Amino acid sequence: MSETKNVRYRSFEVPLYQALRRLQQSAEVHAKRLSRYGGLTPLQLLILQVIAVERRLTASELAGLVSLSQASLSGVLDRLVARGMITRERDERDRRKQWLDLADAGREAIEEAPSLLPNHGLQRFIALPDWERHALLAALLRAADLFGEPALEAHDKAQPAVSNEGLAK
Repeated sequence: MSETKNVRYRSFEVPLYQALRRLQQSAEVHAKRLSRYGGLTPLQLLILQVIAVERRLTASELAGLVSLSQASLSGVLDRLVARGMITRERDERDRRKQWLDLADAGREAIEEAPSLLPNHGLQRFIALPDWERHALLAALLRAADLFGEPALEAHDKAQPAVSNEGLAK
C-alpha cells in the first residue's frame, strides 16, 4: 500500500476507535447498573428476552441469535436454570436436543428489569426520524460485521438476520 493510502486509512483509525470505545464504556456503565438492579447481566437479560420472543428454541438456535458460541452460552444457561428463570426440556424424538423455555421467574425478571440500553440513549434514538433510526441501525450492524471476529463469520452467516421490526413508531 502506498504511503498516502496508508495515511488516509490511518486517519480513520483514531476517531473510529474513539467512537467504538465510547460505546463500549457506555455499555459497561449500564451493565453495572443493570446487575445492581436485579443481579442480571445484559447478556442474561438479552437471553431471557430472546427466549420470550421466540417462545421455544434450542441452545444452538439461541447461540446464533445472541452471537455466542454454544460453549460460552452453556454456562450462562446453567446460571439461568439454577435461578429458575428458564427450563430445559429434552426433545421426545431426538434426545440430544434440548428445548429452552422461559419460566415464570424469567418473565417476572423481564417485566421488572430496566431496558438493555441506557434510557437517555434509547429516548434520543426513538426521537430520531424513521429513516435515521434505520440508517443508524444499519451502520451499527455493518460495523459489527466489519469488526467481528473472522472465526465467527461463517457461523453468523448461517444464522437468520436480526429483525428491526420494532423500530418504526
